Amino acid sequence: MRKLKRYRSTKFRAKDSKYNKTMADYAVSFIECLCHTKGTWAGKPFELIDWQEQIIRDVFGILKPNGYRQFNTAYIEIPKKQGKSELAAAVALLLCCGDGEQRAEVYGCAADRQQASIVFEVAADMVRMCPALSKRVKLLASQKRIIYLPTHSFYQVLSADAYSKHGFNVSGVIFDELHTQPNRKLFDVMTKGSGDARTQPLYFLITTAGTDTHSICYETHQKALDIIAGRKIDATFYPVIYGAKDTDDWTDVKVWKKANPSLGITVGMDKVKAACESARQNPAEENAFRQLRLNQWVKQAIRWMPMDKWDACAFPVQPDELKGRVCYGGLDLSSTTDITAFVLVFPPQDEADNYVVLPYFWIPEENVSLRVRRDHVPYDVWQKQGFLHTTEGNVVHYGYIEKFIETMGEQYNIREIAFDRWGAVQMVQNLEGMGFTVVPFGQGFKDMSPPTKELMKLTLEKKITHGGQPVLRWMMDNIFIKSDPAGNIKPDKEKSTEKIDGVVATIMALDRAIRCGNDTSESVYDKRGLLVL
Repeated sequence: MRKLKRYRSTKFRAKDSKYNKTMADYAVSFIECLCHTKGTWAGKPFELIDWQEQIIRDVFGILKPNGYRQFNTAYIEIPKKQGKSELAAAVALLLCCGDGEQRAEVYGCAADRQQASIVFEVAADMVRMCPALSKRVKLLASQKRIIYLPTHSFYQVLSADAYSKHGFNVSGVIFDELHTQPNRKLFDVMTKGSGDARTQPLYFLITTAGTDTHSICYETHQKALDIIAGRKIDATFYPVIYGAKDTDDWTDVKVWKKANPSLGITVGMDKVKAACESARQNPAEENAFRQLRLNQWVKQAIRWMPMDKWDACAFPVQPDELKGRVCYGGLDLSSTTDITAFVLVFPPQDEADNYVVLPYFWIPEENVSLRVRRDHVPYDVWQKQGFLHTTEGNVVHYGYIEKFIETMGEQYNIREIAFDRWGAVQMVQNLEGMGFTVVPFGQGFKDMSPPTKELMKLTLEKKITHGGQPVLRWMMDNIFIKSDPAGNIKPDKEKSTEKIDGVVATIMALDRAIRCGNDTSESVYDKRGLLVL
């Protein structure tokens, strides 16, 4: 057995606990009898990397005065490709087959059964490659279950609805990619009281940083940080976080090495360098690099708009100075209980001028307080500041918005209003009746990609002016972009973490402003009428 060069008993060891080298050696020896299962490492002995061995020795070797493990929760947060799935699988087998627990119940959990099966499949292959285990273990691959016959113990993957099935007698839980948990239900069922009948249950939580700061993973992340910093004390909780600080230079090789303890072993420097270079050239990839390669919590997995660039375009907007100017509208109707967005884009009058964005938003008045509590978004503040309008009742009053747009048409020369066909038929007819030219705008790649790319280009060149409108800024920060193999892009409403209606409306209006500019001639839609598909 290879020895850790410098093992140091963790600073989280309680005063009355002791490091038991025999127990630590046993845990390390068990794991190193297993083999790697993937790629060029397949079939080779599982020789623990130093950071992995430190964790195993701490978790399994630090014992309380009664001889049981001090830690019952281990939270390991680390970038991808560091060998965490293999480590999690090895710990699952150790708890099931090597912990001496009679009828041990070890469960593999993740956001869904498929994700949880990743660690299980690694564990199953490890069993198949280990003669000593394979003759003592019964593999039920279709049921995602491993049974250790000598102690009648098992390792079982749970289905996504497991939180509704109480009665677990947990001796071990492996939570893979905790950040993907949609809520805390499964986590609470598996970690709160389900292991009370066991002498030393272990909840092994291993994950990459996530994007949802309201999640159970972020809550656990914060607890880990507090314990590491000494702000909190919990002798049962073992925290390990490898990652870059928010203030670190994400392009610095030294930062990569700090955040990736397996760099040069499980992942090559060339791979990280290539990913970084790609992120530098494409702002849409920066957050993905930060989250997955540097283990930083970011707003969302792939944030499209670099907000520092957007903020740099917050030049003042004076609505009164825009009166009479040609502009184009974008209308994104919500469901009647959600946000509706109407955005005007004014094309530049000369080469020195910018595109000017003037956005308006509405939500139902009775829903404001509920949405503030539920979404943790300051709708009430925006309402008081005049950046968000409300309509009477608990649904958006489309008639009120129509009247508002009619008033806008008296102040500005609204040449066209682009709209998403979904749910807009009645309002479109009403706006036409008021004399507006309404233009259907497809939401697919073909129509959305050119103006979406142009919005980014104008932002980077500081050729757009938006006045720092906070609702639009919030939505811009929410954007998640979908792309196709041809390189076309469009906003993805389903995957964006929060509302993006204002951005979609802006993109539609910008498309018409770019195509038509300050042309005041008759629109093709005026001649032929509206085609409703």
